[in-house]
Amino acid sequence: MKKVLIVDDSPVVRQQVRLALGQSYEFIEAADGAEGLSKVTADPEIAMVILDINMPRMSGLEMLEKIKEGGKNAGVHVVMLTGEGQHSMIERAKKAGAKGWIVKPFKAELLSAAVRRLVLG
Repeated sequence: MKKVLIVDDSPVVRQQVRLALGQSYEFIEAADGAEGLSKVTADPEIAMVILDINMPRMSGLEMLEKIKEGGKNAGVHVVMLTGEGQHSMIERAKKAGAKGWIVKPFKAELLSAAVRRLVLG
């Protein structure tokens, strides 16, 4: 079973993501970018990170940039799931290596399809 790390400061959003993706994945959760970075660097089996931008301690963009700097997790797939739609943020995320950008509130089928496509092939 593939591992998906959900990083969002809202427990409700983390629950919505789990419900949208169903029983096909093993979920790990983090409440901010610092916790998320710690979890993804500690577990090389994480296949996907679903990442909010605006969080305390470390933003999602900062976390993404640190993941992609190198090391054993540089190849992990990252999808941004955020309320932000600013072109500059989208470009920064793409440049840092994000594979997708989904705006909240999100459609469960859109998120599920993106994760399936990236994690399974």
